[in-house]
Amino acid sequence: MTRHQKRLSAPNSWPIERKEGTFTVKASAGPHGEAGVPLLILLRDVLGYVDNKKEARYALNEGNVLVNGDAVSDEQRPIGMFDILAFTERGEYFRVFPDEGGRLALTTIDAESADSRLGKVVGKQSVKGGATQLTLHDGSNVRVEEDDDPDQYHSKDSLVVDNETKEIVAHFPYEEGALVTAVDGTHAGEVGEITEITVTPGSGNNSVAVETDAYTFETVEQYVVVIDENFTGDAEDGEDE
Repeated sequence: MTRHQKRLSAPNSWPIERKEGTFTVKASAGPHGEAGVPLLILLRDVLGYVDNKKEARYALNEGNVLVNGDAVSDEQRPIGMFDILAFTERGEYFRVFPDEGGRLALTTIDAESADSRLGKVVGKQSVKGGATQLTLHDGSNVRVEEDDDPDQYHSKDSLVVDNETKEIVAHFPYEEGALVTAVDGTHAGEVGEITEITVTPGSGNNSVAVETDAYTFETVEQYVVVIDENFTGDAEDGEDE
């Protein structure tokens, strides 16, 4: 397996310049699959906090860089949609949010907002002991005990998970009237309200109509994620780096 990643073949979500060189750093194994952006790219190319891999390793070894509440030491650790980056020494906090064209951008948030993260439910199964396991878009799992009414959670719903306790602190159902952001496709980065969900018979993709402040667009339901209205405030008031 190659240790390098060609810039031209990098996922569209990566916030890099395609023609500045032939290669860039490759993400290590971890959450978000191939779409995960190596942490080094955010530290060096987006934020400008380091100039090279050696400086990134030194900074990470200080233990002041947290991803979803956990200290990270691997500069190639994949970072993806809705992850929370905290630079505790600087007192700076960011949420990874889909931007125009599907590229990932960093949105400034406050310390309180950095205590939890959003996850889209992509899988649900029963596990030993009668509990239910919910799988989120980044590959992480959340356990729901039988007494906590697991039947209320469904695929395509969104959860807010506390970074420390890993418990669910908010639940946003996927339904008409829900606030969503498009994370892929032509309308990536746009935020609006679902006005209609159209179920396609057979194996075709279901579609959704989303009404924004300016117009209504239609996309496949896999391209939208239910969000809290606080996310729109962060996106508008914060600064994309």
